[in-house]
Order: sequence, then structure tokens, then C-alpha cells
Amino acid sequence: MSDPQQVRRNFELRYHEPPRLFSAPGRVNLIGEHTDYNDGFVLPMAIDRRTYVAGSSRADSRVVVHSLNADSTVEFDLARPGPPRRGSWLDYVEGTARALLDRGFSLRGANLLVDSNVPTGAGLSASAALELSVGFALASLSGSSAPDRVKLALAGQAAEHEYVGTRCGIMDQYIAALGLAGNALLVDCRSLEFRSVPLALGSACILICDTGVKHELATSAYNERRTQCEEGVAWIARELPSVRALRDVTVSELDALSRPLPPLLERRCRHVVTENARTLEAARALEAGQLAELGALMLASHASLRDDYEVSCPELDEAVTAAASEAGVYGSRMTGGGFGGCTVTVLERAAVARVSDAIGKRLNARFGAAPQFFATVACHGACEE
Repeated sequence: MSDPQQVRRNFELRYHEPPRLFSAPGRVNLIGEHTDYNDGFVLPMAIDRRTYVAGSSRADSRVVVHSLNADSTVEFDLARPGPPRRGSWLDYVEGTARALLDRGFSLRGANLLVDSNVPTGAGLSASAALELSVGFALASLSGSSAPDRVKLALAGQAAEHEYVGTRCGIMDQYIAALGLAGNALLVDCRSLEFRSVPLALGSACILICDTGVKHELATSAYNERRTQCEEGVAWIARELPSVRALRDVTVSELDALSRPLPPLLERRCRHVVTENARTLEAARALEAGQLAELGALMLASHASLRDDYEVSCPELDEAVTAAASEAGVYGSRMTGGGFGGCTVTVLERAAVARVSDAIGKRLNARFGAAPQFFATVACHGACEE
């Protein structure tokens, strides 16, 4: 786990001056997967794993960044844009800075030091935590006393699109910017409106299982799913001209098309359409403390992601099946972009050790895997420490 005070000390040793300290969280999405780039609904929460950025301003336009995690230093000049898509963590940092400049932020050069305890490649949005912590730091060090959080989130998303090559939706950056302690956020990814949803869990809690299977969202599979959704929208709009995104389609409308979608596109669209409905129902269930209903929706979400959207993997499926077979578990599902990463499970606190052991044994027996587990709580978004 990253120690904020140790981050400060490491900065002082490297740059020989006291820093200011900033951070942003990773996230877990309770439900609403692959809906954000379809103008849909998502229900994420910020988790108690964070990326920390210690920093001080410079008199010139250079940004020098050292990562303790990567054990490397990179730098760029705000006055001289570098090439996008270098294929390194610099893409996230410089991409965020360029996007902030494009959105009217006046940035100064800075010395930065980054440390994170958000697992990478696990579907917990380590990239958005990096973008929002760096963005908050650069804006604050340049004189902004209260950076616009929505603009920061949009800058992080733009960095993914333009510098990294991932055509992500807004969810990850939005929750990293706007997370609220003790709450999930129900986000309308079209209007960017959101409302807090208190986590009325009672004696239950949220358990994350990191399967250890790594994925890279900038690979073709993630972008391919987005393209398939866009093709589905174009097909549906020939018959329903008001449809701008899958957010605008109901299950009954999908079933009633006179020219049915090609089978692959139908499955992709069906996942998104049903997932939007599940997400709205899950927010109501969570607010009411109806955990059995929430759990059933989570399991249905996982089945849809596995069968219709085809973004799960055997390790994730095994982890969900193992969790669902244990007493004290309300529901479980894969979370994040897929193709590896984590599951999220709602269960009784008293069952955490037993359920973790059961999942671990199943994954080890079948795959030789050694998953990592941690219970988490909903935390605040990007801030100065």
C-alpha cells in the first residue's frame, strides 16, 4: 500500500523541495458495464485504493514525472507537443496535460512524483486514477484553487482517446473525479448528470477478487465492441430514426424490428439494452437495501457480459460461479472492461474469509491461479491531501 508520507519524502529526496500532495481513486463498477460509451447508465463507486502525485511548480514549461511503480522518469514540454501513442505510461500523463490545455486550463511546468496502489490491468481503472491525480495536480499547481471536476474528467477521457488509443466512455474518469464517500454514483453518461446512491449494505460489504489475469483495453477487442454497437445503432435507426445510441432502445423495440439485426450485432445490442435496465433497477434496490434483488441483477449482468457481449474469460466465470455457490453471497459479477481483471461480490461481512478461500481454491485447482482479495468501501474522488 502506498504511504502518502513516504511519497512526500521520496519527492523531497528527488527534487530537494517540499511538495503538495494530490490523489485520485480507482473504482469498482457495481453494475452497468459497456454502457457508458452507449450513452447509458452506470453505477460505480470510488474505492480505497489511490494514486498519489506529489508535486511542485516550475518556472518553465517542462513537466518532469518520476513513477515509483515503473521506476522510471519521463519529461515533456508543454510548449512542444510530443507524439501520441508512445505505448508507455507517459501517454496518460502528457495526454491529460494536452487535454487540459485544450479545455482552457493555463498550465505551468511541474516536477511530479507518482505512486499508486491501484492494481494495473485489473479492471479497477488505474489509468483514470493516474489521469485524474495528475490532472488535479497540474491544475492546482498552476494556480487553480478549485479545478472544474467535470472538465478534469473529460480531459482524462480525451487522453485515452487521443494519446492512448482506447475509445473509452466517461465512467472511469467521472467517478475518479466525483466519487463520494459512502455512496455509489448513478451516472447518466449522455447528460453527465448523476445522483449519489447511498450504500445501504447493513451487515454486508463489497469484496473485490483480482484474478491476476491482465488485460489491455487499447487492444482491438474493446474498440471492436464499440464499433459493433455503433453498427447496431445504424441498423436500428433505419427503422427507428430517433435512435441516437443504444440508450434509446428498449428490449421490446429490439425484439419488434422488422429487419432483425445480424446475430452478432443483436447479441451485442441486447447486452447494452438489458444492462441499462438492470442498472436503473440496481440503483433502486441498493437505495432500498434490497440486497437479494441487487445480487440477482449482478448475476444476470455477468451472464449477459459472458454470453451476449463476450468479454468475460474462464477465470472470471469460475470466480463468479464459486462466489454464487457460497452461503452469505447476494451476487457477483465481472467488473471493468473484461478479458480478465476482477470480480465484485456483495456478501455478508462474516462470510468474507470463507468465500475468499472458496474462490481461491477453485481458481487454483483449475488454473493454478493465486487471486488477491480485498474488501472495499466507497471513498472520495480526486483531491489535495
